[in-house]
Amino acid sequence: MDVIEIIHKLQLKAHPEGGYYRETYRSNDSTTNSKGEVRNYSTAIYYLLENENKSHFHRIQSEELWFFHQGQTLEICLIRDDEIVSIFLGNDIESGEVPQAIIPANCWFASSIKKGLGYSLVSCTVAPGFDFSDFELGERVTLIEQYPGLKNVIEKYT
Repeated sequence: MDVIEIIHKLQLKAHPEGGYYRETYRSNDSTTNSKGEVRNYSTAIYYLLENENKSHFHRIQSEELWFFHQGQTLEICLIRDDEIVSIFLGNDIESGEVPQAIIPANCWFASSIKKGLGYSLVSCTVAPGFDFSDFELGERVTLIEQYPGLKNVIEKYT
Protein backbone atom coordinates (compact mmCIF):
# COMPACT_ATOMS: atom_id res chain seq x y z
CA MET A 1 0.00 0.00 0.00
CA ASP A 2 1.16 3.51 -0.63
CA VAL A 3 0.58 6.38 1.79
CA ILE A 4 -2.47 7.72 -0.07
CA GLU A 5 -4.14 4.31 0.20
CA ILE A 6 -3.35 4.14 3.93
CA ILE A 7 -4.79 7.63 4.52
CA HIS A 8 -7.93 6.61 2.59
CA LYS A 9 -8.37 3.13 4.17
CA LEU A 10 -7.85 4.44 7.73
CA GLN A 11 -10.01 7.53 7.02
CA LEU A 12 -7.33 9.93 8.24
CA LYS A 13 -7.73 13.72 8.07
CA ALA A 14 -5.31 16.63 8.44
CA HIS A 15 -4.18 17.35 12.01
CA PRO A 16 -3.63 20.97 13.19
CA GLU A 17 -0.07 20.14 14.37
CA GLY A 18 0.81 18.51 11.02
CA GLY A 19 0.30 15.04 9.57
CA TYR A 20 -2.91 13.03 9.47
CA TYR A 21 -5.00 11.39 12.18
CA ARG A 22 -8.26 9.74 13.16
CA GLU A 23 -9.55 9.17 16.64
CA THR A 24 -10.20 5.45 17.08
CA TYR A 25 -11.17 5.27 20.75
CA ARG A 26 -12.66 7.47 23.46
CA SER A 27 -13.57 5.79 26.74
CA ASN A 28 -17.16 6.16 27.87
CA ASP A 29 -16.13 6.76 31.47
CA SER A 30 -14.66 10.05 32.61
CA THR A 31 -12.65 11.62 35.38
CA THR A 32 -11.96 15.13 36.62
CA ASN A 33 -8.43 16.45 36.07
CA SER A 34 -6.44 18.63 38.48
CA LYS A 35 -8.08 21.76 37.02
CA GLY A 36 -11.56 20.41 37.71
CA GLU A 37 -12.24 19.69 34.01
CA VAL A 38 -14.02 16.50 32.97
CA ARG A 39 -11.97 14.27 30.66
CA ASN A 40 -12.55 10.76 29.32
CA TYR A 41 -10.28 8.20 30.96
CA SER A 42 -8.42 7.57 27.72
CA THR A 43 -8.35 8.29 23.99
CA ALA A 44 -6.49 6.77 21.05
CA ILE A 45 -5.68 7.87 17.50
CA TYR A 46 -3.92 6.70 14.40
CA TYR A 47 -1.30 9.26 13.38
CA LEU A 48 0.66 9.41 10.14
CA LEU A 49 3.50 11.62 8.96
CA GLU A 50 4.95 11.50 5.46
CA ASN A 51 8.16 12.78 3.86
CA GLU A 52 9.01 16.30 5.06
CA ASN A 53 5.72 16.63 6.96
CA LYS A 54 6.24 17.42 10.67
CA SER A 55 4.39 17.32 13.91
CA HIS A 56 5.15 20.85 15.11
CA PHE A 57 6.13 21.67 18.69
CA HIS A 58 3.11 21.32 20.88
CA ARG A 59 2.17 20.12 24.34
CA ILE A 60 -0.87 18.68 26.04
CA GLN A 61 -1.90 18.42 29.67
CA SER A 62 -1.87 14.60 29.84
CA GLU A 63 0.72 11.89 29.32
CA GLU A 64 0.82 10.45 25.83
CA LEU A 65 2.04 7.05 24.66
CA TRP A 66 3.20 6.54 21.05
CA PHE A 67 3.23 3.10 19.39
CA PHE A 68 5.03 2.38 16.11
CA HIS A 69 3.15 0.35 13.48
CA GLN A 70 4.90 0.59 10.13
CA GLY A 71 6.97 2.68 7.79
CA GLN A 72 10.10 4.69 8.46
CA THR A 73 11.67 5.56 11.79
CA LEU A 74 10.01 8.52 13.49
CA GLU A 75 12.15 10.94 15.49
CA ILE A 76 10.34 12.50 18.43
CA CYS A 77 12.09 15.59 19.86
CA LEU A 78 11.24 16.61 23.42
CA ILE A 79 12.42 19.69 25.28
CA ARG A 80 13.64 18.54 28.70
CA ASP A 81 15.79 20.62 31.06
CA ASP A 82 16.53 23.17 28.27
CA GLU A 83 17.85 20.39 25.99
CA ILE A 84 16.50 18.37 23.09
CA VAL A 85 16.03 14.69 23.83
CA SER A 86 15.37 12.51 20.77
CA ILE A 87 13.44 9.27 20.83
CA PHE A 88 13.57 7.11 17.71
CA LEU A 89 10.30 5.24 17.28
CA GLY A 90 10.68 2.19 15.06
CA ASN A 91 11.35 -1.52 14.84
CA ASP A 92 15.17 -1.57 14.74
CA ILE A 93 15.62 -2.22 18.45
CA GLU A 94 19.23 -3.32 17.92
CA SER A 95 20.17 0.20 16.78
CA GLY A 96 18.36 1.98 19.62
CA GLU A 97 14.87 2.39 18.21
CA VAL A 98 11.92 1.68 20.47
CA PRO A 99 8.44 0.45 19.49
CA GLN A 100 6.75 2.73 22.03
CA ALA A 101 7.53 6.01 23.75
CA ILE A 102 6.11 8.02 26.63
CA ILE A 103 5.67 11.79 26.34
CA PRO A 104 5.29 13.44 29.76
CA ALA A 105 2.36 15.78 30.38
CA ASN A 106 3.04 19.46 29.60
CA CYS A 107 6.25 18.64 27.71
CA TRP A 108 6.99 20.43 24.43
CA PHE A 109 7.54 17.87 21.67
CA ALA A 110 7.61 17.52 17.90
CA SER A 111 8.33 14.75 15.41
CA SER A 112 9.39 14.00 11.86
CA ILE A 113 10.50 11.11 9.65
CA LYS A 114 14.13 10.45 10.61
CA LYS A 115 15.40 10.39 7.01
CA GLY A 116 12.74 12.75 5.63
CA LEU A 117 11.38 10.24 3.11
CA GLY A 118 8.55 7.75 3.29
CA TYR A 119 5.91 7.62 5.97
CA SER A 120 5.46 6.55 9.55
CA LEU A 121 2.20 5.16 10.91
CA VAL A 122 1.82 5.20 14.69
CA SER A 123 -0.91 5.19 17.31
CA CYS A 124 -1.09 7.55 20.25
CA THR A 125 -3.03 7.10 23.46
CA VAL A 126 -3.65 9.84 26.00
CA ALA A 127 -4.75 9.47 29.61
CA PRO A 128 -6.69 11.30 30.89
CA GLY A 129 -8.15 11.52 27.40
CA PHE A 130 -7.20 14.12 24.82
CA ASP A 131 -9.28 17.26 24.46
CA PHE A 132 -8.36 20.04 22.03
CA SER A 133 -8.77 22.58 24.84
CA ASP A 134 -5.68 20.92 26.43
CA PHE A 135 -3.64 21.34 23.21
CA GLU A 136 -1.11 24.18 22.85
CA LEU A 137 0.75 24.71 19.59
CA GLY A 138 4.19 26.25 20.16
CA GLU A 139 4.90 29.73 18.87
CA ARG A 140 8.38 30.18 17.40
CA VAL A 141 9.20 33.55 19.02
CA THR A 142 7.97 32.50 22.46
CA LEU A 143 9.83 29.17 22.41
CA ILE A 144 13.08 30.78 21.21
CA GLU A 145 12.81 33.37 24.00
CA GLN A 146 12.31 30.58 26.52
CA TYR A 147 14.96 28.24 25.03
CA PRO A 148 17.49 30.40 23.10
CA GLY A 149 20.02 27.57 22.88
CA LEU A 150 17.51 25.46 20.93
CA LYS A 151 16.83 28.04 18.22
CA ASN A 152 17.73 25.79 15.25
CA VAL A 153 15.49 22.91 16.35
CA ILE A 154 12.66 25.27 17.30
CA GLU A 155 12.85 26.91 13.87
CA LYS A 156 12.70 23.46 12.23
CA TYR A 157 9.57 22.44 14.15
CA THR A 158 7.54 25.68 14.31
